[in-house]
Amino acid sequence: MSNDEDEDRALLALADSVDRPSAARVYDYFIGGETNYAIDRAFAEQVRERVPLIGEYCRTSRQFLGRAVRHCSAGGVTQFVDIGSGLPTAGNVHEVADAARPQLDTRVVYVDNEPIALAHSRMLLADTADPERHHAIAADLMEPGELWAQVRDTEILDLSRPVVLIVNAVLHFIKDQDDPDGIIEFYRELLPSGSLLVLSQMTNENPESEDERQALADLQDYYERTTNPGQLRTTGEFARFFGDWVLEEPGLVYAPAWHPDDETLFRTEPSQSRVLGGVARKS
Repeated sequence: MSNDEDEDRALLALADSVDRPSAARVYDYFIGGETNYAIDRAFAEQVRERVPLIGEYCRTSRQFLGRAVRHCSAGGVTQFVDIGSGLPTAGNVHEVADAARPQLDTRVVYVDNEPIALAHSRMLLADTADPERHHAIAADLMEPGELWAQVRDTEILDLSRPVVLIVNAVLHFIKDQDDPDGIIEFYRELLPSGSLLVLSQMTNENPESEDERQALADLQDYYERTTNPGQLRTTGEFARFFGDWVLEEPGLVYAPAWHPDDETLFRTEPSQSRVLGGVARKS
């Protein structure tokens, strides 16, 4: 058995010892994955009772990621850093990117700070990926200097060339008091011209009723019990994370309105998705 396999088994053993629901594993459950525990499933079903469409919201985020990766790949940016990549499931970044570019010239570094996500990502890559183009590392979005040093150390990417930085369905797990503005700005400053920033997050904007407004507030309260508490944001509150980068068409919108296809959930009523998304380019 290799050292990497030993480490992955140790990571999974550590993950088995947790006693609180994990946002990554709950998300995995909501999008139909199998890498979750009874504590995660029980929590997820409690959330679903209060917010019946929460599973569809999560799948909306995943679908947006796939469309954004295809868009970036088609535009010729072939290097990706997926921060908070979570547990691997259908439509992983390297799979979508390779499908979009049959010349197989895309490169991906996955980043997550949860042991089970890292271990499963490594196992997935061992089975489906090219080790010269795809890699998974353990690092934390909230420690950007250390994270970027690890990305550089993989030697997978040429960081002098444009990079697609993905922070998908993650920012709603970071409260304003933890300085997400400074953290995202750090990454924006590092990236060279021509790079793209892919962001999405859940919103509490324009609830249709008082009951929905309260349900979204309850959702935020529920996640205080997990390993990843956070906050929802309006379009205006979320837009600031793009800084002065130029938003690709159609701009910052409800995620189903961003280049929808026939599979897009909520494509006829994007605002029902409660997910915002956008892609911006550094000039």
